Amino acid sequence: MGSPSAGVVLCFSHTMATLRPGGPKLVFLVGFMGAGKTSVARALGQKLGWSFEDLDDRIEAREGQPIHRIFETSGESGFRQAETAALRELLAETRPQPYVVALGGGAFAQAQNVDMIEQAAVPVIFLDGPPEELFQRCEAEQGKRPLQSDLDRFRDLYQQRRPAYLRAAHRVDTAGKDVDEVAMEVASCLGLL
Repeated sequence: MGSPSAGVVLCFSHTMATLRPGGPKLVFLVGFMGAGKTSVARALGQKLGWSFEDLDDRIEAREGQPIHRIFETSGESGFRQAETAALRELLAETRPQPYVVALGGGAFAQAQNVDMIEQAAVPVIFLDGPPEELFQRCEAEQGKRPLQSDLDRFRDLYQQRRPAYLRAAHRVDTAGKDVDEVAMEVASCLGLL
């Protein structure tokens, strides 16, 4: 993410899930590749004293291989099946303390996953940003993401998935912001500050 930008917190609320009395026990961060879901979820967990999990880590542990290998051996459809199974498992767990989970870029674009999350009434935050900036963030990382290609295809996939992301309860713009700033905005959106 870029350097901190001055200004007010811009949290765009939608109506998918409402927070339960006493605050949420589980929160999902969704968004496209490069949006900072994992980094922000980790920072948010640290700030709030919550546990943190990346759904991709759970998938790798369940499948016994890294994400890129799952794509190579089982294709995207095989990966999506593993992703849905891991999400179902996560939603069925009860934990003594609240936690924040980063979902992979395509998880919230799958109707069955959205249905499970809506039925569980888990608050969802969409981390958004301009596709060009998201692409640059991905390019700066070590290793390539299975569905990352050239900028034009990246933009197309972003545009395809964005309507699904907009079903989230809140949207936080990450453009030009650092991880801690975005984490604070997410906490503010959830009424946790």
